[in-house]
Amino acid sequence: MKISILAYCLISVNASVRPITVNPDATMPIIEVVGPSSNTKELCLPTDIPVKEFDPMRPEGVESYEIPKFDESEVASPGPIDDDIKALLDSLTVEEKIGQMAQLTPDMFIGCDGELNVTAAEYMFNTYKIGSILDSATDHGGRWNTASPQRWANLTNSLQKIALRSGSKIPITWALISIKGANFVKSATMFPAPISVAASFNVEVAYNVSRITAKDTRAAGIQWALNPLVGINAHRAWSRNFESFGEDPYLVGEMTYSTVRGLQGNYKKDRTRLAATMRDFVGYSAPVSGKDRQYRHIPDNILMEYFVPPFKRAVEAGVATAANGFGSVNGEAVVSSSFQLQHILREVIDFKGVMLVEWEEIHNQVIRHGTAFNQTDAVHLTLNNTSIDMYMTPFNGSFVTETLYLSNNKMLSVDRIDESVGRILQMKKDLGLFENPYSDPDLIKTVSSKQDIDMARNAVRESIVLLQNNNDTLPLSLSENVLFIGPATNSSRYMGGGWNMHFMGPSDLEGDAIYDGYSDTVVSGVEKITGKKASWIQGYDIDGNQVDSIEDIISAAKSADKIVIGLGERTSAEFPGDVNTLKINPDLIKIIKKIHSEAKKPIVLLLIQGRPYLIEDLPSIADSILNANLPSMYGGLPTAEILYGKASPSGRQPFSYPKADYQNMINYYTYKGDEYDPEFAFGTGIGYSKIIYSDLTVNCTSFSPGNPISISVNVTNTGTMQQKEPVLFYTSQLIRRFYVPEQYRLRGFKKIDLAPNESQIVEFVLKAEDMSFYGRDLKSTISEGPVRITISAFNKNSVFTDTYLDI
Repeated sequence: MKISILAYCLISVNASVRPITVNPDATMPIIEVVGPSSNTKELCLPTDIPVKEFDPMRPEGVESYEIPKFDESEVASPGPIDDDIKALLDSLTVEEKIGQMAQLTPDMFIGCDGELNVTAAEYMFNTYKIGSILDSATDHGGRWNTASPQRWANLTNSLQKIALRSGSKIPITWALISIKGANFVKSATMFPAPISVAASFNVEVAYNVSRITAKDTRAAGIQWALNPLVGINAHRAWSRNFESFGEDPYLVGEMTYSTVRGLQGNYKKDRTRLAATMRDFVGYSAPVSGKDRQYRHIPDNILMEYFVPPFKRAVEAGVATAANGFGSVNGEAVVSSSFQLQHILREVIDFKGVMLVEWEEIHNQVIRHGTAFNQTDAVHLTLNNTSIDMYMTPFNGSFVTETLYLSNNKMLSVDRIDESVGRILQMKKDLGLFENPYSDPDLIKTVSSKQDIDMARNAVRESIVLLQNNNDTLPLSLSENVLFIGPATNSSRYMGGGWNMHFMGPSDLEGDAIYDGYSDTVVSGVEKITGKKASWIQGYDIDGNQVDSIEDIISAAKSADKIVIGLGERTSAEFPGDVNTLKINPDLIKIIKKIHSEAKKPIVLLLIQGRPYLIEDLPSIADSILNANLPSMYGGLPTAEILYGKASPSGRQPFSYPKADYQNMINYYTYKGDEYDPEFAFGTGIGYSKIIYSDLTVNCTSFSPGNPISISVNVTNTGTMQQKEPVLFYTSQLIRRFYVPEQYRLRGFKKIDLAPNESQIVEFVLKAEDMSFYGRDLKSTISEGPVRITISAFNKNSVFTDTYLDI
């Protein structure tokens, strides 16, 4: 796995500095791939194929592996442009420079037979000098419904070779959304969705899953991950909630920091890492209607207080790239906003990496937003008012021709173009593309290793949230006859949500077969634990429509000792996943109530969903409620382990679970005096062992700027099981002049592991600066007043003490 590195003499820019070039020792590896399973002798594929060919290839899938380790003690960040990159930039024509700013999808290079069209690729590179590609050929005209890492590497390497002999002859970057593992690569280990990772309240989980995500994505020849999504979960109906890390800025920031570190590591040296992207800057996650890409109304001080800080943490983690939010905030189109994409992004949070424009969003100023007269005007507005560097154009080269027109007519300076292209070329150097632009075949062997699958299952164990457990209904006993109901309990794809093999997840025709065995289900996990066939009936489809007779459902329920009812949702993402309400199908509510009234058996509700669908009065009839969020492909066995007490749940709610639609935008940090009465509050959750908090102390009765206080609390496991416990630390400023204080704010969390009867002292530090907030003048302010410190707020074992903030 060693890659020869071409050494360069880096000196001040002058005539003796040579432009960086691709290492001449870098050769494209030969990766054998299986061709079409049959030859129809048709020149082109039919356009109405319901299921494309399944890629039959599998990686070796070793038991365990080791990959090179690099020093990560210092954060690797995008920074100054190297002299050899400046020399390369100076050697390019304006056309070649502009081409580096364009990013296309594989549509432009796939022939009607579904395979790579070399002629088309050479034309696009020669004509437009394209610098980047995004997305998966399996969603853009490719023959295969999914692609193995071998097939991926063969495609990316082939296009890389074409790029090196065509156009500007500069290596391309390839970007892919890999939000829960390399989720577009067959056999790659898929991890719980980000919302589940956040529920773990363990930053090590976020780092570990991202580390493997980077390795598997890089095995496919991809060097750029278009994640994490950094927006706070501000509207529960939003289709992309499962991609977020919850509603709290501090939680989102810490999970973002660890995710970026896991994806990137020392990415300037480590060729098993890649460039991460903080998405989508900023305020994208708060559509007033709850529908994707819709209008957001966020006062600027609220934007700075809650939405910007997690992005700042991404910058502190060294994030290499960023992407803008779709649509508008406060009526201003984000894509051409100097306030957002210049002032806040570059000046306030000091981002120095590559700024990417989201899918067609420059041209959407004409097509959708009505903020530009024509497409050339749209490009002019964006490039001259913001610091964007690259554009998902994504289906043609119009951005290149429009930008060239602006340059030739002195409407766009060459210096502005150089600013962006310098950052792009530097990123390519940082990622090692001039050393070796091709994939590493040795990484393919590590894909789907037992080592990675074990990591995925551990992440699920830590993320499942037990919300209710009346009469100790859970854990289940091996001697009990348990009936499992619902498609979500016996399906892999419904555990994954969107960005799951496809943009919208597997189709009904593909089903679980698309995973080719690289997955499990709750039912299969139960069978592994119990050693016998599970009792399961579908009952209803994923949309809540009854499919089995109510008589058959009740009959099966009556014969059981306990009943586990799975509630899920159809896989979706972005605007195709928009909903008008979080209410579930009323027929499904009726079915569950009928089961309760006629079977008269304990009921466990198992939630497997990316959004908090309203469960109305079901908590009054359910004995236990377990929220798995979206545990993904290997979530079945660990969920079964939690159900049967092989492990104790330790997740906590990363968002407020509403009782009704009107609560969809109400967060736990709503203002003092406001209603906060959700179905399940932020941070709630219990385990099978009872945890007691005691002896909460502060080392001083007051604190002030420059004089922090120390906080300690004793945490005791009084139960009989090993128990992981997230210790959540909140503040409440009881009085704050002029600006109404929030009810609570999370200031820290630590996850500990306690044996039965074990106690640990957990400590936190609180600074006066942590209590600052933004006023209408957009200045950060500290206001004196009494402060309450609470541990485990909203849970029955919470404790608190008071101190005072001086200024």
